[in-house]
Order: sequence, then structure tokens, then C-alpha cells
Amino acid sequence: MIEQNDEYFMRMALREAERAFEEDEIPIGAVVVINQKIIARGYNQTEKLNDPTAHAEMIALTSAFSFLGAKYLPDATLYVTVEPCLMCAGALYWSKISRIVWGADDEKNGHKHITKEEWPFHPKTEIVSGILAEECAQLMKDFFKNKR
Repeated sequence: MIEQNDEYFMRMALREAERAFEEDEIPIGAVVVINQKIIARGYNQTEKLNDPTAHAEMIALTSAFSFLGAKYLPDATLYVTVEPCLMCAGALYWSKISRIVWGADDEKNGHKHITKEEWPFHPKTEIVSGILAEECAQLMKDFFKNKR
């Protein structure tokens, strides 16, 4: 079996973000991976579902919990095109997910300015950022440019 890498799975998350873009949702996509297999997918659906919590990460996490029949994801990695917001960071914290990989930083709501004591992710969770950052950011820029 060919081992996939972070860039490959981020491209899969970007496909989900493109689905959101096509549906006039903020274009953020996510996939949950265990043992090199995608077990769950999600993209922003806040407008479609009329639900401010229907973020890509939340949808992917709920799908992963359902798929596994478990409330924790200690062997999983979440790939998401944009840095998680505080709500999603909280859900990821409680999921006990082992890795979070994001593409573009969230310039407005990101965590770069937060101290280590305020860090919203679980202390055992590995964080990787900047994977395909330019492509992830460009999709967001294109979306908001079309809105103005």
C-alpha cells in the first residue's frame, strides 16, 4: 500500500472546501484520517442547515464518531483547510484527536496570539500548519472577493 502524506489528505480537504464554495458556503473543508484512510468528511454548511455550528470540522468529527461508534479519536488526524475557530478547537480538544493539520491560518480568529496557557487544543494533540496554505487561502480570498 502506498502511504499517503499530509499534502495528499489536505488536497482531499480542499475538495470538500470546493464543495462548500460551489454551494455558496464559506469554503472550508475537512477530512478525518485513521491508518491512511479517510473515515469522515465535512464542509461548511452553516447556510444550508441554518446552523452556525455546522462548520467543516464539526461535521467531519460527528461523522467520524458515528463511523467508529466512539466519542474519542486518539488515533486520528483531522485535515482542515483553515485553522479551526475556538468552537471547533473545543470540540477537537474533547475528541482527544492525535493530530490536527491545517492549511491557511485564520488571520482574524487564529491562535497565534494566544499564550501557551490559553492554547485551546489538547496538550497531547500534535499541531501542523501551513500545508498547502496558499491554495487554501486563495479559495477563501476568491469566495469573499465574489461577495463584495
